[in-house]
Formats: sequence, structure tokens, C-alpha cells
Amino acid sequence: MNQVSWTAILGVAAALAAMPIVMTSNVALNFVTFAGIITIAAQGWNILAGYGGQFSFGHAAFFGTGAYAMALLQVRFGVNAWVALPIAIGLGGLVGGLVGLLSFRARLRGSYFALVTLAFAEVFRILANAWTFTGGAAGVLVPLQVGTANMQFADKRMLYWFVLLFVVGGLCLTHMVSRSRFGAQLVAVRENEDAARALGVDTLAVKLKAIVLSAAITATAGSLYAQKFLYLDATIAYGPWISVDALLAPIVGGIGTVFGPLLGAVVLLGFGEVTKTILGNLTGGAIPGIDLVLYGVLLILTVAYAPRGILGLLQGRSSARHGGNP
Repeated sequence: MNQVSWTAILGVAAALAAMPIVMTSNVALNFVTFAGIITIAAQGWNILAGYGGQFSFGHAAFFGTGAYAMALLQVRFGVNAWVALPIAIGLGGLVGGLVGLLSFRARLRGSYFALVTLAFAEVFRILANAWTFTGGAAGVLVPLQVGTANMQFADKRMLYWFVLLFVVGGLCLTHMVSRSRFGAQLVAVRENEDAARALGVDTLAVKLKAIVLSAAITATAGSLYAQKFLYLDATIAYGPWISVDALLAPIVGGIGTVFGPLLGAVVLLGFGEVTKTILGNLTGGAIPGIDLVLYGVLLILTVAYAPRGILGLLQGRSSARHGGNP
């Protein structure tokens, strides 16, 4: 399932890069740009949970840290966006290291670790909503200063291509991790942490590296989100919606795979938009929270009928057509 070549990544990158050339709708362009941001967040979750087996329910903590850092560095300190971006990514990784150190040193795993990450995200949301430095409940608005020097592109295609650079970077990074010694250690921890420790794997160090890397990638998504929409509040930055999207996309697309988060994000967001439009037309208006209900149904169906995600389902059918040979 992880047999992915550099050629495949290059082909997908070329196809995605060509999309704005043939795409005339701004709505479609906004959709694929947002899908790219969700893909980056999902790729971060995938490294920690898909390869390392450490399931998180609170990746909003890392997404929101990156988003707020990106916005506040510009608004409160006058830092240029190009300088703020790596700082925001680094702060996201730092928060990931803190969460990991507190959790993994206490030997938390499974549902206990998942609940702790959820608790961190909720604490950050409450603090951001109450702290005047972050704008409180009113949020923070990044001034509109269109120009490449401010990372505010007049041409929407430029933002898409910029986001795509990070999407492709995430694909390449995940591919390298899956083929590295570190990736093998991650899988060993996922399959049996006690056995991995008995074989000499420093499980604490491996998990800490994984969560720092995962958090930094997810913070990248948050930073790009802030720069695209130029507005944040606590519910947007640290809300449960991003934690749900970040974990659902790899599960639907194919957990522990290179392309799973990308495929899952496109399917998930596309499914949500289509169903909200259909139901909105049928009922005369969008039903609040219907997207979360539909995501829950999709998750149940995926776990029940395609536990390895869409990629696993497609691979299984391909093997069946070829007589079951891998």
C-alpha cells in the first residue's frame, strides 16, 4: 500500500499545477485551494497517527497556533508575512513537542492520548477567546495589503500554486519518512510499542519526533489559512472542525499512505459541498451542522466497508482483477 514512486508524486504534482490553467471558476479555484490547506493538515495528522499509531483528536491545537502566530506576528509586531511563516511553523512544532513531552513521558497512549490532545485544543480555544492580545471573541483581522511582498496575491492562482508547493512538499516528506529508518521505527511503535522498545527502539524519542513533525506540518496549514482568509477567531483557529477534517481525510483516503490525505480531503470536502447544496435546495436553506452529521455517516461507512480507505479499496479491486497477485 505504501509502494509510491517519485514519478507518481511528480505526475500528481504536474496535474494539480495545471488545474488553474483550465479552471475558469473562482468558486472552483477557492475550493481546490482550501482542499490543499486541509490536505496539509491531514498529512500532519497522518504522520503521527497513520504511521506512528498515535491517534489525536486535537490537531486544532497545532493548526490554531500556526494560524494565530501568522496573524499576530503581522498585526501586533509588524513582521512581514514571509518572515512570519517559518516562525509560525516553528511555534507549532514547539507546541507539538510540549504536548508530546507531557503526554508520552506519562506513557499515555490510545484513547488517553487522544483525549489529552482534545483537552489541549479546547484549553487553547478558551484562552484565545478570552485573551485581549488575540483579539478575544472579536478575533484578529490581518490588514489587506495586496502584494507579493506581503504574501497577498492579487491573482488567486498564485495563492493556489503557493499552497500547492506545501502540498507537494508534504507528499515528498511523507514518502521519504515511509522509506526511512525513522519511518520503520514509527511503524514498529504503531504495531507493538513494547516489542519495539524491547528491540532497542527509543520509543519516546521516536514519538516526540513524530509529533513535532506532525504539529509543524499542521501549523503550516493554519498559517496558510490565516493568510488566505485574513481573519481568525478562537472557534476558527482552535475549533473542532479542523481536528475532524484532519483525521477524517486520511481515514477516508487511506490512513498511513502518501496520497491518502490528499484523496480524502478532496472527497470529504466535495462530498460536504454537494450534499449541503442538495439538502439546502430541498429544505430551502442549509441545515446547521449537517456537514458534521454527514461526515459521521461517511466515517462509519468507511470503517465498516473500507477500513483501509479508498486507496485500499481500489488496490484490493486491482489485485482481484489480477488474480490476487500483489
